[in-house]
Amino acid sequence: MRRHPRRGEAGSEVTAAPSERGAEVGRRIGVGLMYGLWKPRVLGAWRVPPTGPVILAVNHSHNVDGPMVMGTAPRPTHFLIKKEAFVGPLDRFLHGIGQVKVDREIADRTAITRALGVLDDGGVLGIFPEGTRGEGNFASLRSGLAYFAVRSGAPIVPVAVLGSTEKSGRLIKRLPPLRSRVDVVFGDPFEAGDDSGRRTRKALDEATVRIQERLTAHLDHARRLTGR
Repeated sequence: MRRHPRRGEAGSEVTAAPSERGAEVGRRIGVGLMYGLWKPRVLGAWRVPPTGPVILAVNHSHNVDGPMVMGTAPRPTHFLIKKEAFVGPLDRFLHGIGQVKVDREIADRTAITRALGVLDDGGVLGIFPEGTRGEGNFASLRSGLAYFAVRSGAPIVPVAVLGSTEKSGRLIKRLPPLRSRVDVVFGDPFEAGDDSGRRTRKALDEATVRIQERLTAHLDHARRLTGR
């Protein structure tokens, strides 16, 4: 059951959590597009807990990684997406399918509240812990993932998307070749906290180190498993 809109520290009302129904629509669109344009090979999706709050921590090397996870995850996912993507018609569309706009340059309290709202309501929050596209190797993590995991107590499921950057398409250079295989490997869920209940800066820094070790190990395993 969805809760009432939350209130900030000063008592002012803030935006309610994104729509679960919208995220399900986004999942169905993702299924059609990802399986229609490419050949996803999904491994370990059963590891995603079927109910309750979950954080999907996804490596990020290509723009297609987010939609690929949305279309292959077993549950509808609300991704934290940079505000620059919410332009023109995409603004209404992304909001409509339950995605969360975030300003990466500031401590975006609205985005934080909406993301925590997803987890409070037992939903799935998707995060690119590296903060932006890069090598997709989890080499440099920002503290946001640790904050959401420790604050909510939600388990983290590592997700490795492999193959999206191996080649460029002939028709659209910015996309993988049509009908090429992209591997999506889901790992075992784990807790980020140390059971102390601490939310200090030191506790978050320590959690980030633990998270990075688990994510890197999963990526290494996924590469061995898929041969990529």
